[in-house]
Parts: sequence; C-alpha cells; structure tokens
Amino acid sequence: MQSLPTLQERLDQITQNTRRLVQPERLAITEQAAADLFHTGIEDRILRTGAQVPAFTLEDARTGRPISSADLLSVGPLIVNFFRGRWCPYCVTELETWRDLYPEVRKRGALLVAISPQTTRQNNFAIEQHGLPFPLVADPGAKVAEAFGLAYTVPEEQRRYFQSILVNIPFNNAGLNYRNATEESWRLPLPGVFVIAQDGKILFSEAHADFRVRPEPADVLAVLDKR
Repeated sequence: MQSLPTLQERLDQITQNTRRLVQPERLAITEQAAADLFHTGIEDRILRTGAQVPAFTLEDARTGRPISSADLLSVGPLIVNFFRGRWCPYCVTELETWRDLYPEVRKRGALLVAISPQTTRQNNFAIEQHGLPFPLVADPGAKVAEAFGLAYTVPEEQRRYFQSILVNIPFNNAGLNYRNATEESWRLPLPGVFVIAQDGKILFSEAHADFRVRPEPADVLAVLDKR
C-alpha cells in the first residue's frame, strides 16, 4: 500500500507549484525575506524543550469566550500550533492536516489549540471553510507568540510584496487598511508547534524562520506516545 504524503511533502508541492507560476523577481523577495528573518537570530529565541510555558488566555472563535491554557491543560497535554493566517496556503494545509489527525490527538488524551494574530472573524471563516474541530484563538499583536519567542514585524519590502499580491495583513489581523495600519497590525508569528505537559513543561518545540518548513505531525504524536 502506498503511504500518504507527509505534511512537508505537501508543503513542498505548494512551493514547486508557486515556482512554476510566479515570476522569479517576485520569488526572490520571498526567498530574501526568509533568509533575512533567519539572520535576525529569531530561531535562537524560541522557547525550548524543558522550559515552562507562559500562561495565556485568548478569545475562542467558536464560542466567543476566553479560553485559557490552564483550562486546556486541566484536560490533558496540549499541542499549540502557531500559524500566520488563513491567507497563507501553507498554514491552511497544516491546519487541515491536524484536522484529519485530530482523532489521533484525542486518542492520546491530548488537545490542540491553534493561535494566530488574525481576528476572531477571520478565525471563524477558517473554521467554517476548513471544518476545523479544534479551537482557533486570536492573539492580537502576536503578544502570546512573542512570549513563545516567535513574533516579528513584517519589514517594509515584504509589506509592499504582500500588497502587490493582495494579501492585506493589517486587515486580516486588526480590520485596518494599509493607510491606517499600525506596526502592531503587521506582527506575525513564525509557524511553530509546541507540546505542553499538564505541569506546563514544554515537551516538544519546533519553529522555523522559513514559513515553508513546518514540524511534522508524526514527530509531535510520537512525543505524546512517549509520555
């Protein structure tokens, strides 16, 4: 029987398709942005395995009510998935992969929460469009992402690039247009995944400056199996 493609293989297919369809000069902007972000040393600031997770309380899109890490951890171990927004095809593919694997997460007694700086309205669109069974919560200004060591501000050249491809980050994150956008509305997280034990200790930590590279769900589930 042929095995299903891994998450990274699916993401690599998106990259290959993009390289066939997008002009080289536009691709170069994305390549340089990923390299520049890596060279800021942001990957060295990510919370590592063994660290204590920062507590958070954020708005759950499905219920409109606050949801806290303490409440989630009272049920079982927690997978925290940081993603950029529903406008990102890599993020959508990752969320759909976790959607399909969510029964395996629950079978292991764990929960999953996905965190993004996008508004609750955008999170609701994502839930409805992609049939996501786990909570999506809004992290305005990527403040929780900052506590995990993941947050950064989109630089000027990359902002112009997003505008050129009609991706309105300030609107997605804060309901603002480009003219009245704030610096906070240009904040994004590195896509990353953390596994947190019920005592708040991080069991797994992985994030990359290159948004096209994501933690493999099989590695995350293996950590839950080892508990």
